[in-house]
Parts: sequence; structure tokens; C-alpha cells
Amino acid sequence: MRQLTLAKTVKGTGIGLHKGEPIDIILEPLQADSGVVFFRSDLNASYKAEPRNVINTRLATVIGDERGFISTIEHLMSAINAYGIDNVRVVLNSNEAPVMDGSSISFCMMLDEAGVVEQDAAKKIMVIKRAIEVRDGEKFVRLVPSKEPKINYTIKFDHLLIGKQSYSFEFSKKNYIENIARARTFGFLREVQALRAANLGLGGSLENTIVLDENRILNPEGLRFKDEFVRHKILDAIGDLSLLGYRVFGDYIAYAGSHHLNHLLTKEVLKNKDCYELVSLEKGTEKSYERVFA
Repeated sequence: MRQLTLAKTVKGTGIGLHKGEPIDIILEPLQADSGVVFFRSDLNASYKAEPRNVINTRLATVIGDERGFISTIEHLMSAINAYGIDNVRVVLNSNEAPVMDGSSISFCMMLDEAGVVEQDAAKKIMVIKRAIEVRDGEKFVRLVPSKEPKINYTIKFDHLLIGKQSYSFEFSKKNYIENIARARTFGFLREVQALRAANLGLGGSLENTIVLDENRILNPEGLRFKDEFVRHKILDAIGDLSLLGYRVFGDYIAYAGSHHLNHLLTKEVLKNKDCYELVSLEKGTEKSYERVFA
């Protein structure tokens, strides 16, 4: 099984969630063993999508350095990972990725338009060898060895329209597109008002965010899935874990997870090299692991 990059360059435009301004996005092919590299054309600055470049996880996953930053990369990263793409350059002219409709389906459509090509290098995956966990009180995120990798996620919100939701996701591109990619980000009206008072969330609207007040969902079209909230958390987790640089072969289990806990988990994994093995999918080995790319 070979590494993948894009067959051609594709371009798009969308609104930034926080600045509320149009952002141009270009996805370009990149040579083998490069990973996902973000480039800010307005700063002439590049940032590889990896844990050591994460500088903030409060409202989104943010990468950067003293020159600048790029926020809200997790939805795009989620789609790239789901499509099994190893190497791609993301060109942006702003400090955040466009929010599109609040899910990753628009990025999936861009990747479909671009297509993929195999490269002259073997694909690698990260096989989890022993359990590793990060916990904050009752909240936790965990990776454990598994022969049939799944994502098992539970959320719990003190809101009558969310409450406790659980979802088990078995990874495949088809399953991702049908059951995860369309799940939108969500927020509470009181939080939206606080963000705007802080000059953030200026691009947020009912077109790209599920907004709830104390008793109801404000979006006139309602939900895309009855459990759209937990499905979006899975979308986020796939994007956050993809900063490890490889598709993870193991179960991811979360209770009330977050960008912050996911980031801590990626750092903990890389710090404990005995908890994983990097497997090169050369001929003769890929059959054992190809289900994660089905």
C-alpha cells in the first residue's frame, strides 16, 4: 500500500469562524513523506500539522509559532485523514481555516474534486501496542490495542436536547462520509454572545453552527442526525489525532473529550514509544491492516 497525495490542485473560499471574513483555501499535492503542511501566504510561513506545533486548544486546534498561527484546522484534518491522504499542502491567506458549513463535508467535496494518486513510498500506520490514557477528573481520552479499530465516544451535557449521547464508529471512508462528515459544530447562545463580546466567533451563524438556547435548537432545519452532537465530536477527534502523522490502528475511547485532551493524548503517545509501533505497509503486511483504509 502506497502513500497518497492529491492528483491536482483545488481551490475554495469560505468564511472564517472567528474573523468573519472570506478566506481562500488551496489544497496542493506534496511529495512523499511530507505530511500535512499548512502555508500562510500572507505571512510566507509554513507549519507542519504535528503535536509540537500546537499552541492553543481552547476553542479549536491551533498551530503556529512566534510568526503567527492557523486556527480551526481539525475539520480539514479530519477529512484528509478519512481519505487516507498522507501528503498535502494547505495554502491559506488568513489565520484560520474556513468553517464552511461547520462540518467537514465541504472539504470532502474538495478532496473528491482533486482526486488522489499513489506515490513511490510505502504508507505507514501507527499500531497501538498498549493502552494509554489522559484524564481530567471524570473526563478522559484513551487509545487501546484492537484488531478491529473503532471510535467509541460518549458526551454528557446539561442540556435537555443533548444530555448523554454515545456513538461507535468503525473506520472506513464510506462510513465517514455517510455518518460523520456532515455532523456540524455546535454551541450555546450564551457562549456565542460571550465570544462576540470578545471579538471572536464573528463568522458564526446558523449556516455553519448548531446553536441552542436553553430550550431549543435555533436552526430552522433542525439536526442532520438525532445524535449529531456526539458525531461531530468524533469528527473533531479524528482531526486532532491525525496530527500524529499516521492513521492510528487501535480503539479510541472518550468520555467528554476535548481538543485539549486529544492534544495531550498525542503528546503522551509520542513520549511513550513503547505504546506504539510504526508499521510500513509493504507487500505482504498490508492485508492485516487494510481495513482501516476500506
